[in-house]
Amino acid sequence: MVTGQDHRLVSVTSAPTVGAPGSPRRYAHSLWLLSARDLRVRYATSALGYLWSVLDPLVMSIIYWFVFTQIFHRGHVGDQPYIVFLLSALLPWVWFNAAVSDFTTAFNRDARLVRSTAIPRSIWMNRIVLSKGIEFIYSLPVLAVFAIFTGAHLTWQVVWLPIAVILQAVLLVGLGLIVAPLCVLWKDLERTTRLVLRALFYVSPIIYGMHDLPPIFKSIAIFNPLSGIFTMYRVAFFPNQWDTPAVVASFIMSFAFLIVGLFVFRSLERPVLKEL
Repeated sequence: MVTGQDHRLVSVTSAPTVGAPGSPRRYAHSLWLLSARDLRVRYATSALGYLWSVLDPLVMSIIYWFVFTQIFHRGHVGDQPYIVFLLSALLPWVWFNAAVSDFTTAFNRDARLVRSTAIPRSIWMNRIVLSKGIEFIYSLPVLAVFAIFTGAHLTWQVVWLPIAVILQAVLLVGLGLIVAPLCVLWKDLERTTRLVLRALFYVSPIIYGMHDLPPIFKSIAIFNPLSGIFTMYRVAFFPNQWDTPAVVASFIMSFAFLIVGLFVFRSLERPVLKEL
């Protein structure tokens, strides 16, 4: 059943005054409607609302901080203050993990709207990137509070933060264009994706930094696009964490995923619509 805000979306995508089905104005307006709907549903049905955007990374950070600083007394992993070091990569990881997880059901969850609306189908992945990205922005005050209370100093390299946000969005759009259609055609990929995400958490520089890795593992970690992206977030407080090869590799791989994603999506769009 298509109700409420979904009716607004259908009417917008059908209205001749907005432009052609693929016009940027119509696409942007529909993208915002869908993203706002996702956020409204998430917060309207939850007693804690906005707090859920910060509770998950906050609890995870406290657990890792306690394990590595109070139990094992880690001495050579990360940087001080460690809780800020953790959050600076854990918050963008939550955005990445939540978005990729939602890609696996992006089409099936709204199958009727996908079939009935005239807007480009890529919007069903991009609205996930946008809505989860907004939740990431909502969570940044947590990082700011811990930075203030622990005495972490913001450096001029904070200019890399918006670049990291844009690059992560590019990477996610590319992955969404690949993961979403493949999960419609092969149902087992949904569970496979979740297993890959669990492994990716530990092979990405979140609880440790790139400079904590032995040379052989560091040379492999460079090919993880999240390594350079997390580095750009982290240098806002820890400039010594900068790693040029990882950042360059992240730029190359993120745009490579976007190009591959566009090709895969165009090739699978018709089979996906038939499957839905």
